Amino acid sequence: MSKICSLSMFVLILLVALSLPECLMGQRGVATRDLWCVAKNNAADQVLQEAIDWTCGAGGANCGPIQQGGACYDSTDIQRTASWAFNDYYLKNGLTDDACYFSNTAALTSLNPSFDKCKFPSSLSVNNGSISASTGTIQMGTDTADLSSCNRAGGTWFLPLLTSFVFTWLIHWH
Repeated sequence: MSKICSLSMFVLILLVALSLPECLMGQRGVATRDLWCVAKNNAADQVLQEAIDWTCGAGGANCGPIQQGGACYDSTDIQRTASWAFNDYYLKNGLTDDACYFSNTAALTSLNPSFDKCKFPSSLSVNNGSISASTGTIQMGTDTADLSSCNRAGGTWFLPLLTSFVFTWLIHWH
């Protein structure tokens, strides 16, 4: 009986793995998505300024684009300024959650924070630890990820999943 249970569990796991929605599958089974590290909208201006000072100084971020005359300079919006600095640091420091924290004033988003001539490089623009064209004027295409088919409850993933549960139940209880 334990061999049957082991076999049924193996089949269940295999069917579940093979029945993931195609829209969630990217390279090597991981959903690829542009991500940016941006300032939280509820962060205090003083804390953001301190984080910008550190990020552009000891943190080593490329803050040229947020200096006066740069493509991302906006003296009236500290969140945009902080977002550029945070994102540059995040991209240069391993794309980890820790590299997008800044005393809990930053968060990851899939919404492109680019504006006007200020184009933010994303997590997908990093190639072997270096950022492609991080001048602040990088040209990025529109987001082409189509996840609209993920809400379907049939066909590609639901039926194989249901079948695997029924199969496991029949073997285990009958």
